[in-house]
Amino acid sequence: MSDKELSPIVIDFATEGKELNESWLGLFGMGIKEIIRGLFGQSTVPVSVRGSRSDVDSFTTALRGEKRYIEAAKKYGLDNPRTFKNKAQLDSAISQFERHTGINWPIK
Repeated sequence: MSDKELSPIVIDFATEGKELNESWLGLFGMGIKEIIRGLFGQSTVPVSVRGSRSDVDSFTTALRGEKRYIEAAKKYGLDNPRTFKNKAQLDSAISQFERHTGINWPIK
């Protein structure tokens, strides 16, 4: 199956008036997983993110934090001060995302 045949994962933050149920949250978690895999060259599933500029920006900031934390953990190990710093920055980005969107970050 080529990239053109894969169905894109769509993350839509336009949730006003919509119920955020387990199905939506499951798809959200799967979308994040595929984006992170793609950041490391392990996935080619197309992902589309929709929503207000601020929702998408806070989502992107949290994803960048996830990537930096994973890279630091791989390179320096979990006990290194650089890894702790990246984890603290990630936690801050996740908190900002959750406050802004009202959606819990599915990766802990």
